[in-house]
Amino acid sequence: MELLGIHHAAIICSNYPRSKYFYSEILKLNIINEHHREKRNSYKLDLAMPDGSQVELFSFEGAPSRPSYPEAQGLRHLAFKVDNVTKAKEYLESKSVAVEEIRIDEITGKKFTFFADPDDLPLELYEV
Repeated sequence: MELLGIHHAAIICSNYPRSKYFYSEILKLNIINEHHREKRNSYKLDLAMPDGSQVELFSFEGAPSRPSYPEAQGLRHLAFKVDNVTKAKEYLESKSVAVEEIRIDEITGKKFTFFADPDDLPLELYEV
């Protein structure tokens, strides 16, 4: 077996319209497909990243909140590659998204910072 890359990351959101707006309008991910699953009363939204990977948004009634931030067991955060962390931070802040101060990765020397989606899911910008 040879893993070729990451196909998608799946996120369950508490407020589907709010998260759809955040990921498609603020983060500018392109919508591939959107489905309402009547039997589950839930939505599934497929969003494309420039490299071909995807982010999937789901809505499920009664889904529990994340237990703690950010050190709960499981996926710690989702990191996005950017060419310029400083410009990306300024853009997000212009859209009223709170962004932490830029830090330097001790091992790689690369810039990175964190922000959160509408459900407080930790997201990272990592300069490549």
